[in-house]
Amino acid sequence: MTEQAQHRSDPAPGWHWGPGKAKFTARVPFLHTRLLWPEFLQGLFVAAATGLALVPIFVGMFGLSFEQAVAMSLIHTTLIASASIVFGEPYAPGWITPALPLALGFVAVTWADPTQRFQAMTAITLDFVALLVFFGITGLGGRLMRWLPTAFKAGLILGAGIAALKRVFVDDAEKFLLQAPVATTLACAICLILMFSAPLIRMRENHKFIAMLAALGLLPGFLAAAIVGPLVGEVNYEIQWGWLIPPLGELWDKVSPFAIGWPDADMFIKGAPVALIGYVLLFGDLVTGNAVLAEAQEKRPDQPIEINTNRSHLSIAIRNVVMAITAPFFPTQGTLWTGVHVVIAERWKQGKGAVENLHSGIQSYYLMGLPVLFLALPLLTGLKPLMGIALSLTLVLTGFACSYVAMAMPRDNTERGTVLLIAMGLAVFSPWVGLAIAVGATLLLTGWNTETAED
Repeated sequence: MTEQAQHRSDPAPGWHWGPGKAKFTARVPFLHTRLLWPEFLQGLFVAAATGLALVPIFVGMFGLSFEQAVAMSLIHTTLIASASIVFGEPYAPGWITPALPLALGFVAVTWADPTQRFQAMTAITLDFVALLVFFGITGLGGRLMRWLPTAFKAGLILGAGIAALKRVFVDDAEKFLLQAPVATTLACAICLILMFSAPLIRMRENHKFIAMLAALGLLPGFLAAAIVGPLVGEVNYEIQWGWLIPPLGELWDKVSPFAIGWPDADMFIKGAPVALIGYVLLFGDLVTGNAVLAEAQEKRPDQPIEINTNRSHLSIAIRNVVMAITAPFFPTQGTLWTGVHVVIAERWKQGKGAVENLHSGIQSYYLMGLPVLFLALPLLTGLKPLMGIALSLTLVLTGFACSYVAMAMPRDNTERGTVLLIAMGLAVFSPWVGLAIAVGATLLLTGWNTETAED
C-alpha cells in the first residue's frame, strides 16, 4: 500500500484520540460498527477453541487453577479485541504464535518456580515493549528488517517452527499428544489438509463446500476431534451449568508484578533475545497483514484503509504493558491472526452487501469485544477436555506454516544449510546461545548480505 494511501481518511466512523503520530481511532461496537453474523458465528467457536488453548499451560506449567487460567485468557482476549475497538487497527489481531514455543521452552528450562516464571514473562514482555517503542518512534523497524540477512531471518522463523513441533511431539507429548492421540492426530490432519493441501486448494475453485470448510480454519478439525474423542475414549465431557465469575483478584495475587515482585535485572537480560526474536516475527506479521489489505483494497476503493506503522507499534506496546502487569504471558499480544485476517479480507472484497466496512468484520469475529465465552460454564466445561487438543493443533499448524515460509526464503544451498543450523540452535539451546549461533553461522557461511530494498 502506498504512502499516499496510508494518509487518506478512513470513512469508517470513530473517535480519534492519542498522539499525532499514533492517530488512534476508537470504534465502539454497535455504535460505529455493526454485527455480521457469518463472522460472529465463526468467531464464537474458533475464538473459543484458540483463546482457551493456553489454559492447560497456565494450569500445568504455571500453577494456576482452572478458573484462574480462564480469567487469564479472558484478559488476553479482551486486550486482543481492543486492537480494533480502542486503537482502530485494521488487522485481525492475535498472538505472535511462532514465538510462543520459544518463550515456553526458555521459561520452562530456566526457572522451576511458577512465580519466577511469571516474573520472567513480565521481563520478556517489557523488553519487547522497549523494542516496540524505540523502533516505532524512530521508524527504524523497517531498516532493521532490511539489515538482517535472509538466512538469519529464515533461520529464526524455521527455529520457531521446529520449537513448536518439538513442544507437541517431544517436550510435552505426554500432556497433549499422548493423552488424546487419535483425536489430536485427526484434528491436525484435517486442518493441514484443508488449509495447505495443494490438490484441495485446486478443488476450492470449483467446489464451494470445500472452499467454505477451508475458510473456517481450525474449526472443522476441532469439531471432528470433539465428536471422535468421546467415541474412542479419549475425551470425557462433564458439562456444568451456570456462569463463571472470573477470580480476577486471585489471579492478580498470583501473577501481577505488583503482587509477586518485579523481575530482577538477570531476567531482563536473559529474556532480551526472546523479545528480539518476537519483534522480528511481529514485523513479518505486519508485512503479511499489509500485503493482504493491499490486495483486498483494489476491490474496495470505497473504503480506503489507513496503514500506520507508528500506530501499530505503539498500540501493541500499550497492550503489552497492560498485559505485563495484569496477566504476564509473552507473546499473546501481537498484531495478526493470519488465517482469520485472510477470511475477513476475502469477505470484505465482496463489497458493501457482504461487509459494509472492514472494522465490522473484524469486531464481529472477535464477538464485538464481549467475553461471553469465558463466562458461560456450559461452554467452558464443554471445551475443557478439548483444550489440550486445541493447543496441540495451534502449535502443529504454526510449525508447518513457519517451516514452509522459512524454506522458501533461502536462495542457494549454502543459505538453506545455514537456515537449518540456525533453526536447530534456537530450538535446542538457550536464546542467547541460539542467537550467537545464528550470528556466527550467518557471518561465516553466507556473509552478512543485507536486503537492498528502499525504505
